Amino acid sequence: MANKQVFPTKGNLIATKKSNALAHLGYELMDRKRNILIREMMGLLDDVKLLRDEITQTYAEAYRALQLANMSLGVISAMAEAVPIDTGLHVSYRSVMGVEIPKLSYDKQEIKPTYGLERANSKLDYAYTCFQRVKEMSVVLAEVENSVYRLANAIRKSQKRANALKNIVIPEFEHNIKFITDALEEKEREEFSRQKVIKRNKDSQMQMERK
Repeated sequence: MANKQVFPTKGNLIATKKSNALAHLGYELMDRKRNILIREMMGLLDDVKLLRDEITQTYAEAYRALQLANMSLGVISAMAEAVPIDTGLHVSYRSVMGVEIPKLSYDKQEIKPTYGLERANSKLDYAYTCFQRVKEMSVVLAEVENSVYRLANAIRKSQKRANALKNIVIPEFEHNIKFITDALEEKEREEFSRQKVIKRNKDSQMQMERK
């Protein structure tokens, strides 16, 4: 069936073949990008599971320590307000196949309780240490989880584009190439037949003139 969007000319055939070649190259690049991103993400998924398990245990231990501190000292919310806001977190990025992956750096400081020692005890010190550990692990987990999210999103986009090239764009180009090629070949056959008729008529006319 003729494609009404494409005129069967040699120029269009050359242009369509070039576009088809570019579409194939684009598909290969998209598929390669997707595979690289998948490998990168798979390398992080195991880390996510381990970190989540570890941080869950650390949180549980920190809250147990906090309960013990509350039991021995009473409500310690006033002491908690003495803890300064931590500003030691910094974010940078690295690129993986055009995907910006976050890199979190944390200026780990020496643990120095900021509450008065006369109102504290070893249980509060231990709870403070546990929550410092939770904070450090949360930084690592946030980096890994955000990286996985960004990679998964990029993989979905790459897969969608690759599928569009493979299932829509490339088949359409190949259909157009076949349509143009068939039309040009048919035109050549018609021209060849026409030339044969012309030659045959000329030969007949020449024979009649000789007689």
